[in-house]
Amino acid sequence: MIQKFFILCSGADTDILNTCSKGEKTKYVGIGATVFFTAVMAFIASSYALFTVFDNAYIAIFFGIIWGLLIFNLDRFIVSTIKKRDSRKSEFLQAAPRIILAIIIAVVISKPLEMKIFEKEINTVLLEEKNVMTLDNKDQIALQFTPVIASIADEISLLKNEIMTKEAETNALYDTYISEAEGRAGTMLLGKGPVYKEKREKHDAALLELRELKDLNNKKIREKEVQITKLQADYDLAVLNSQPIIDGFDGLMARINALGKLPWFPSFFIFLLFLAIETSPIFVKLLTPKGPYDYKLEEEESTIASWVTQKVTQRRKVVETDGILNDRIYAEIAEEEALFAYKKQKAEELLRLQADSFHELQVKSL
Repeated sequence: MIQKFFILCSGADTDILNTCSKGEKTKYVGIGATVFFTAVMAFIASSYALFTVFDNAYIAIFFGIIWGLLIFNLDRFIVSTIKKRDSRKSEFLQAAPRIILAIIIAVVISKPLEMKIFEKEINTVLLEEKNVMTLDNKDQIALQFTPVIASIADEISLLKNEIMTKEAETNALYDTYISEAEGRAGTMLLGKGPVYKEKREKHDAALLELRELKDLNNKKIREKEVQITKLQADYDLAVLNSQPIIDGFDGLMARINALGKLPWFPSFFIFLLFLAIETSPIFVKLLTPKGPYDYKLEEEESTIASWVTQKVTQRRKVVETDGILNDRIYAEIAEEEALFAYKKQKAEELLRLQADSFHELQVKSL
């Protein structure tokens, strides 16, 4: 049962192969098994690759089965269409396009499995890229908020500097009237005279202005601090909303790019392994000498080709002979007087009928 299945996978003619030796059957069983297991590996590879895309096992398995059947059909076609020839050169020329196709299939099959084999290393590369993307994302978002926050902070600094300047002026007036009372400056008279009172009034007025300025500016500062707090909250929210996009940066393309950043030799070794598996049935058929199956297949094909050629030649001769006969027959008919007279009579009757019909139409139109 298994032997028949693998022979079916090899694309060999079972009717011819059943008349061959066991060794010949074993060769095609091996070729069919290679074709089958290559399709199995293609199914596994495509299912994993599609799972990274859709994140759904059922969808991945469904399309993986379709891809595996497609690769199975292609491999079976490639192997079954290679015919043994008398010249090695003609055989390799015949197999060259199929070898190129096999190389492409090997690349397609090996790449998803490489991603699975080097999954931990790829995750490390992706983590580093995500960290860099996170920092870059924060910097880009900060460009939207930092200038506004800096501008508001400058406005707060100006308001605070205005208060400090007014405080310095008020403190200077305080020192002036205290010095006047102690006799250390101004009139140099000890006591609280008219000059002292004048300077004291200036200080009190400035102190009142300072208190009003503090109330007004502190209110503005609190409002601007609320604006800064809101902008910082908006910045944190923007970073938080964009982070899931960065965390989801592990799709098929991202993993392929991450695989390309790893050392090339291990990946190339796996590719060579699948290339050897994929091209082995082709090279087996090319390198093995002609066997009983090949001779019998060639005999059957040549028999059919000869029979078809014979039929085509016979039909061509029949057509040529029929043409010659028709030419002779119609040439003799053309020379018969009776036929000529009969056709002339019918032509005259037709002309009379046409003339009568035309006359009747003309009369009706008058």
